[in-house]
Amino acid sequence: MPDDARKALLSHLFDHAPMFPPARMELAAAVEEDRRAQASPHAWLLGRFVVPVGTDVPGRELALVGGGEERQGDAIYVEGAPLDEIAARGVRAKIRCGGERVPPVEEVAEFIRGCRDRGVVFKATAGLHHAHPTAAGEHGFLNVLAAAVFGDEEDALRAEPGAFELDAESFRWGDRTATPAQLADVRHSLFHSIGSCSFFEPVGELEELGIL
Repeated sequence: MPDDARKALLSHLFDHAPMFPPARMELAAAVEEDRRAQASPHAWLLGRFVVPVGTDVPGRELALVGGGEERQGDAIYVEGAPLDEIAARGVRAKIRCGGERVPPVEEVAEFIRGCRDRGVVFKATAGLHHAHPTAAGEHGFLNVLAAAVFGDEEDALRAEPGAFELDAESFRWGDRTATPAQLADVRHSLFHSIGSCSFFEPVGELEELGIL
């Protein structure tokens, strides 16, 4: 288990999806971009390579997307179905946080609470390139992580830049502190990963914040 809170919270967080909007790269260009990510000093943040069902990329762990479902090894993520149905099927949930529609804070908060209450693991995708909420109404990925870790989901999702601190010791929000062991548990049991067509944009923001 990681003894560094940054590793516990962020390891393998970003499932790399350069073939999907808005990047929409062709396979060869997407593979080359993913190789750049794998060769970067922050490759430990890199999750699976997200591709359409039927695509083969030798030597890379894949997330296969098609028909409203995403398969990561034996795990299946389902988008758009009621959480009760997802829980009954024993599969995982997927929420789209941006793209053609940005769900309001209340909707994302209800989804995270619902997953926690049902013991359902989820991943988030689309529109989470930025660490904090933007003026354009996009959600921040640090906020989504904080909502999963600390609860008080609406307040966490609305928190402004500077509200959270993350270093080797812990992840902090006000007077709340989460240890590496607690963070690793959240990543294992609740919030698995983020699908992002860009790897370098969110990683760059973490560098600017001094987290990396």
